[in-house]
Amino acid sequence: MPDVGRALKDVLAGGIFIVLGLGFAIGSLTTEIGTPLRMGPGYFPLILGGILVVLGALIVGKGFIAGEGEAIGAVDWRALIFITAALLFFGLTIRGIGVIGALFGAALLAAAARSETSPREALVIAIALTVISVVVFIVALQLRLPLIGTWIPV
Repeated sequence: MPDVGRALKDVLAGGIFIVLGLGFAIGSLTTEIGTPLRMGPGYFPLILGGILVVLGALIVGKGFIAGEGEAIGAVDWRALIFITAALLFFGLTIRGIGVIGALFGAALLAAAARSETSPREALVIAIALTVISVVVFIVALQLRLPLIGTWIPV
């Protein structure tokens, strides 16, 4: 019989994947799904949600079958607070300050989640992530998000 207490990390992690996957899948049903050759805006979230649910189920299954793992340790509150703040900052400011400002600010907050990260390292991380994300999402994938938002007078 596996030790569920020791496998709790896998069970909880798998459960989080399942909940997120279901959220993406259910949210995608409010838009047009399309077909693999003519993908609608809901196609990718539906596929991503399905993959997350399957992955989560596999992780939960591994937790119950193998029962291996370490006990859950102390919560790193600094990381939890800064990562949550980064996500909220990005979501609340993407339209107002634009992609560049929102990505840069979120990356700085996320870099601060690790106490060993120096300000110089955080700055390099934020600049690199902002540049790479703008190139991938705005230039290559042509997402229609403002580079500079309405809160910044140009």
